[in-house]
Amino acid sequence: PYTQALLASAPKLEVGKATYFAVKGEIPSPLNPPSGCHFHPRCPHAMPRCSVEKPLLREIAPGHMSACHLNDAQ
Repeated sequence: PYTQALLASAPKLEVGKATYFAVKGEIPSPLNPPSGCHFHPRCPHAMPRCSVEKPLLREIAPGHMSACHLNDAQ
């Protein structure tokens, strides 16, 4: 979900008015990050385990890494 939000906000080569979609919620403090996944307070796909268990960084495709519990379902 974090990468999807980043890609959605990337500039496009098309001419015209750009539409940007902000990620909802407050940015957590880097000095006191939330437990579990640091993105879970703002993630639209957050599950209960996201708030207590930090996801492991793992390769989901050759050369593509992700740290998200959503990858466990695939």
